[in-house]
Order: sequence, then C-alpha cells, then structure tokens
Amino acid sequence: MYRDIVTVGKSVYRTMMVLPSVRLAYVLGRLSTRMMSSIIDSMGFDGSMLNLRTDTPLTSCVVLSAVTTTCYLDLRRRGFDISALRYEDLVARPLDMCRVVLEFCRLPVSLADLAVKAFDVDSQRNCMLARSIIGRFSEPQLTPHTKARLNALLDKFDLPRIGEPDILEGTLTVPDDDKQCSTASAGPP
Repeated sequence: MYRDIVTVGKSVYRTMMVLPSVRLAYVLGRLSTRMMSSIIDSMGFDGSMLNLRTDTPLTSCVVLSAVTTTCYLDLRRRGFDISALRYEDLVARPLDMCRVVLEFCRLPVSLADLAVKAFDVDSQRNCMLARSIIGRFSEPQLTPHTKARLNALLDKFDLPRIGEPDILEGTLTVPDDDKQCSTASAGPP
C-alpha cells in the first residue's frame, strides 16, 4: 500500500516522535551522508545511491517511502507478480476497494463488509502509535525550499514529483464496470 509521498512523510514524522529508533535514524542521517546510507543498507535496501543528509524531518521520511516504492517497482520489472494499493483509493471507495483486494487475493468477496468495518477501529489503539497519541503532534511544514529538495530526491529515484500524478504501475483499481478487479497498466511513473 502506498499513498501521497508528502502525507507519508508527515505520518512517519509523527511516528518518529514516539519511536526512539526512528528518531535516532533521523538524527544520525542529519549527521552525515554515510550514516544515511548505512541506515538504508541496514533495512535491506541499497543505500549506496543515497549521498544525502536528512536535513529536514520530511527528507528522511520521503527517503523511506522512495526506497520502498523503488523496491516495489524493481520487483515488478523483474517479473514478480505483485500489485500495489493506493491508500487514497481505499479511503475514497472502501467497500469497492476491499472487494478488489479480496478478489485479487482469491478470498471470498463476501468478507468486504467486515473489512470495511475494521476501518473504524484504530489497529494501533493499545500502543504508542495510537491515533490518539500521534495525532497530537503537529506536522512539519512543506516549505518551498523543502519541496525543491524533495523533488530533487524524487528525481533521483525516478518517481513522480510532489503534486504530479502518482499512480504506480500495477496498482489495483476499481474497474469501470465494477465486475472484476484490475490493475493500472501504465508504465513506470
């Protein structure tokens, strides 16, 4: 599942405020480009292409999203049968998208109503990541300087810039006729 990259950045930032390990990764990434590269390597991704310091909270968060998105696209290009799901689509049409996901996974579509009901419950309600806790933190602002820096970073990963359409290849969608699931077949973003 993926979503708008700035929204991801803001969400990860709030997570950073309650999880010391995530906060430490941000602080270390601010210190040196080598530290950021090592952090990405430790997550199982190739950090060698990252020669940057995480000078803003949004930078480190967008790096994480860009790395995982790039990994997904690479796996598809290498022939793995995987698909993506856009969070914004799920929120806009929860029942329809749950049906698409269940059908794609070859599970009973009749479970879609139960899946939608699960959205009403905070899955993190009994931990530090509960909405009631992380929702208290203000979001970092997207300044023109930060936006330019993030767009340069997204260019490095060959991903859509902030504000551009961000539908990834292989994204599950609700078909026009609502009879079967489909995937976005457009080439890479």
